[in-house]
Amino acid sequence: MAFDTQYYNIGYLDRLSYSNTFVHRLDPRIKLITTLLFLFTVISFSKYEVAGLFPFLLFPAILLTAGEIPLWFILKKVAIVSPFAIFIGIFNPLLDTAQVTVFPGLTLAAGWFSFASILFKFLLTVSTALLLIATTSFPTVCHALRQLGLPSVFVSQLLFLYRYIFVLAEEVMRIIRARDMRSFGRKGTGIKVFVRIVGVLFLRTVERAERIYYAMLARGFQGDMPARKRYSIAWRDLVFAGLVAVYLLVFRFYPVSEILGRFFQELFL
Repeated sequence: MAFDTQYYNIGYLDRLSYSNTFVHRLDPRIKLITTLLFLFTVISFSKYEVAGLFPFLLFPAILLTAGEIPLWFILKKVAIVSPFAIFIGIFNPLLDTAQVTVFPGLTLAAGWFSFASILFKFLLTVSTALLLIATTSFPTVCHALRQLGLPSVFVSQLLFLYRYIFVLAEEVMRIIRARDMRSFGRKGTGIKVFVRIVGVLFLRTVERAERIYYAMLARGFQGDMPARKRYSIAWRDLVFAGLVAVYLLVFRFYPVSEILGRFFQELFL
């Protein structure tokens, strides 16, 4: 069943986060801070900047390799949400028609550069965020946010949202299986059946939420989700953070791509 396959694919990202590599063993607070710095650095580039973004492929490439994360899996997830970025920038070449000289005799509309910049930034930011979850796990990221000072209400809501995505998916899977067992051919696939499924799912969700809430109160829930595992920042975490900070500063404020391009241009011409 297609829904079953998609359901188990959701948990694959979480299973990847429990590997035992160098990246997985880093302190989650350090990984979270360095990832946020990377995202803000990439976003800070101008809308026409494309060449300056190429060196920033190194950071997700290192996380991907050192964390032993399958490249096809990350690219597949990025491709699923890429239509949003494409829709945002697809009209830029039509709206921004100023001509920019790329090579002698070759000019392009400035909108093509802004469109390429949007796609490149999207690729870098989304892939890095996915790699953070794939090497840390979403609950661990939430606990890192709590240790960094975010309100417990916000962190608890994030944890509940992530945890009960799987619970809701299980309920949907049960309902779909029950419908398939009672249907023959194309029977049971109309809009009326779909509306009934949504209604049943809503009622079951409300009832289950009440039961879970009362069970949590009976076990002493007071609005916070304490972490069982305690983390401590070691020297390797500080070295990693320092190297990432230097890497971001160098490639953000120095035109390394332009310097290398001129070097190779002079070398081969």
